[in-house]
Amino acid sequence: MGAFSKILIANRGEIACRVQRTAHALGYRTVAVYSDADAEALHVHMADEAVCIGPAPVQQSYLNIPAILHAAKITGADAVHPGYGFLSENPAFAKACFDANLTFIGPSVEAIELMGSKRLSKLAMLNAGVPCIAGYQGSDQDDSTLQQQAERIGYPLMIKASAGGGGRGMRLVQQPEQLLEQLRTARSEALNAFGSDELILEQALIEPRHVEIQLFGDSHGHLIYLGERDCSIQRRHQKVIEEAPCPVMTAALRQAMGEAALKAGRAVSYVGAGTVEFLLDRHGQFYFLEMNTRLQVEHPVTELTTGFDLVAWQLQIAAGQTLPVTQEQVTLTGHAMEVRLYAEDPARGFVPQTGDVLRWEPAPGVRIDHGLREGDTISPFYDAMQGKIIAHGATREEARRKLLRAVEDTRLLGVATNQQLLIDVLKHPGFINGDFSTGFLAEHFNVIAQPTVTDEQLALAAALFHQHSADLHPHGLAGWRNNASVPNTLRLEVNGDIHSVTVAPLHLTTDGRHATLVRDGIRRRIAYHLDGDRLWLAGLSVTNRTHQVASRHADASSGTVKAPMDGAIVEVRVQAGEHVSKGQLLLVLEAMKMEQPLTAGIDGIIKHVRVMAGDQVRNRQVLLEIE
Repeated sequence: MGAFSKILIANRGEIACRVQRTAHALGYRTVAVYSDADAEALHVHMADEAVCIGPAPVQQSYLNIPAILHAAKITGADAVHPGYGFLSENPAFAKACFDANLTFIGPSVEAIELMGSKRLSKLAMLNAGVPCIAGYQGSDQDDSTLQQQAERIGYPLMIKASAGGGGRGMRLVQQPEQLLEQLRTARSEALNAFGSDELILEQALIEPRHVEIQLFGDSHGHLIYLGERDCSIQRRHQKVIEEAPCPVMTAALRQAMGEAALKAGRAVSYVGAGTVEFLLDRHGQFYFLEMNTRLQVEHPVTELTTGFDLVAWQLQIAAGQTLPVTQEQVTLTGHAMEVRLYAEDPARGFVPQTGDVLRWEPAPGVRIDHGLREGDTISPFYDAMQGKIIAHGATREEARRKLLRAVEDTRLLGVATNQQLLIDVLKHPGFINGDFSTGFLAEHFNVIAQPTVTDEQLALAAALFHQHSADLHPHGLAGWRNNASVPNTLRLEVNGDIHSVTVAPLHLTTDGRHATLVRDGIRRRIAYHLDGDRLWLAGLSVTNRTHQVASRHADASSGTVKAPMDGAIVEVRVQAGEHVSKGQLLLVLEAMKMEQPLTAGIDGIIKHVRVMAGDQVRNRQVLLEIE
């Protein structure tokens, strides 16, 4: 540790932008690294210098340690900030930075190595007297041993990747007959995401809260905690909504959890930003889950309730300074909430989405951390999270109300997102009352319907298509008029359904980005993007099929299996001529670090298999056919 002047951010997207904002404010120069897919990304344009470190796949770019170190060498960077994800909790990367005389803005190699292993960290926490949940964290990893240990622990139980987080390599097993298949999937996902297929087993708590404590330590032996965050609103074990403080927290419980977190930190002489995660049951008992030896995605809610810039603290501590406050000086003010905006389709099992960012309009008045620019392409190679919307209020209800308005007013057009789900959760009585657990989404949003199109949206879409056609063919259609007297019927497709819509007079004006619509005396301004026969509105995509011959689109039930998104084929389970049954697993597709199983929609015989393991495929590409 010591003085440094130029920081290389070994990451991408919103966290790379977030680190750069504070680094620039403190007078540091920054270096961005980027893959071929990110050449025009926002974090690249923000940096003082930028270096391409390889092709789009993460193993060849953002996980390529020699390429990142070379980028630091040729730019003269003397410090590295790892962000979160990628190499942030990789002890080999931290050691490589130290060996290259680079200041690693994070904890020691030993702390990363120990806490990066769920197996070893749990053993260390048991020795340190931190409450832990029952499970198996042994080194024997064969199926037979894990089956025996699973029987000892009892069902339901959790399989977890020892080296990872973020839901990758994590599976809930309800019954013994599910174990072997879930072990296979967890190992494959863990190896792909973290380079290690080591697993642990844990008893699955029923309806716990996920509550975590923010730690900060310096190299002079000081260690404090900055309150807690409730991260219980999750899907696939990935956080969706976070808040601080926890709605059910008491002063006594906060102190007990804080002191347990300090025990965890002291066990590894922790330096820098770290988070100790716990499961909290309905009786106020809490259990160690894991420790993240990095900055968390949800750190903004702690910043807004404490008033501290945690990235600034990271830089100061890495430079050898002491913590700026003592434990007694930490106070929590008001309430903060954060939502994660994902490019995914909740109605299709949260399948990640790829495509172009056609419109990006962050809502004003709140904090929005993102790395987006209009014209960007959301690729299948990286995480589906595109940004975070964060609000602060004097009370929890004020923070919720501000956040709800901000989510409703944010516009990301071009890909499907979880925006409407976020709105629905923020409006749900259970969430409003603070009565929820990690099973909240599974309980209340288990079946998510495709967004329904309203008559007003259809009328607006028809009017916009009609106007656009008139603008392209002014002599043939004589332009769009508010008092047009000749009806024009359009066939519009929404979510696979065709709607016949007659264009009628509307009080409508447009500027190419927004339509101003007056209906029943109420004036509304609506963001849109129109490109030929495709129209994007908030949460909705409309295709003009008026001039296309009606046809049946093949789907899984017709025997044609198509890729639900861009991605890579991990495994092909069948071959031509094989008999298959409806629901049988056919292929496994990996996209945005998650595996997606593809199953048969009908009974039949495999006619053609058009892909093999390792193939990169595009959204809607035909993968195999069943007859």
